[in-house]
Amino acid sequence: MTEPNRPPDPAGALPAAGDRLFPLQNAAVLVVDDSRTVRMALTHALHGLGFHDITEATDGLQALDLVLQKPFDLVLLDLEMPGKSGMEVLATIRANPRLSGLPVIVISADDQVERAVKCIAMGAEDYLPKPFNPTLLRARVGSCLEKKGLRDQDQRLLAELVAEKALLEKTQNRLMAELDEAARYVRGILPPPMAAPFAIDWHHEPCSELGGDAFGYHWIDREHFALYLLDVCGHGVGAALLSVMAINSVRTGALPGVDFRDPGAVLAALNTAYPMERHNEMYFTLWYGVYHAPTRVLRHASGGHPPALLLLPGGGLEELREPGLIIGSMPDTRYQAATRVVPPGSRLLILSDGTYEVLLPDGSMLDFDLYKNFVAAHGAEAGLFRSLLDWLKSLKGPGPLRDDFSMVRALFP
Repeated sequence: MTEPNRPPDPAGALPAAGDRLFPLQNAAVLVVDDSRTVRMALTHALHGLGFHDITEATDGLQALDLVLQKPFDLVLLDLEMPGKSGMEVLATIRANPRLSGLPVIVISADDQVERAVKCIAMGAEDYLPKPFNPTLLRARVGSCLEKKGLRDQDQRLLAELVAEKALLEKTQNRLMAELDEAARYVRGILPPPMAAPFAIDWHHEPCSELGGDAFGYHWIDREHFALYLLDVCGHGVGAALLSVMAINSVRTGALPGVDFRDPGAVLAALNTAYPMERHNEMYFTLWYGVYHAPTRVLRHASGGHPPALLLLPGGGLEELREPGLIIGSMPDTRYQAATRVVPPGSRLLILSDGTYEVLLPDGSMLDFDLYKNFVAAHGAEAGLFRSLLDWLKSLKGPGPLRDDFSMVRALFP
């Protein structure tokens, strides 16, 4: 049964809009032919196929003016026209980047098949012989618009991908800038090297943009000098934030009621202030020492941290360790301090585990005694840090170290 008040279409309308990529009610078609009869016939047939936006051009020049003024979805182009021929119009359209995706169906007489084939080689989508057959018109037009719909869809997807890529790059650039700013901040809170009364230098090289190592040294009062290095588990923003908070607590003395001359008390207070459950299950290790200048006594304690290494002036190396739990793991943990008299000319090396936990090519870890032998042999050299890094990298092979490399060296006159 036909719809009321609508004449039947002998050729059959194109599929409903919901079944097509390209909705016909939105398609704009340009019919170009110098014959008014042909134009009327094509327009009538297109109306029967469901098209509403149809424009007519009587010659090639008018057609070119129209395609530059309005975004058409299809051009039906007669080859034989006075003035500018259909082939010339097609060549002009294909030479214009703005019109490169505009489908063109050339209309040719039966004796112009070779010219029609040449037009297809020039970029025409298809051709329609005169006199045109409504069924063939329906098939050619439907095919062209489906292909244009797919091309337009691809272009939209491409544009979306380009926009998403641009947004992603912008976001990545912003994040990298923020990470760089954060890295500069972390490095900015590290103390500058000292020349007197102690000669102190250091090297800090995170294995990623933001690491979890931090260290410092400062006078507590006129007689007591503190040196410390902490290492937060993991890397990245979370580790860096915890590292900065904890080191600032030590550096600024922001642990109420704590005697910062007592290493055990400092570690216990940090353990209470930074429990793992309140810091995304992150913990840190810490070596903290206090040197009493009048007596040359160094008191030190460790919360799960590697021992500091004391290089004696006459040769030899001692580990300064006092075992203790990592900071933040168990509440109410007590930390014991040990003491050592520091002979004049001794060098103290405080280090993170990233300075020696190196995975060798055979899958084993670097032997700590071998590491200590290297440090003992080169500990007094000005280029210790670079020599140590080069040695570690030569042992492990190509690529960066797996953990942050942090070491503080202090010479006690």
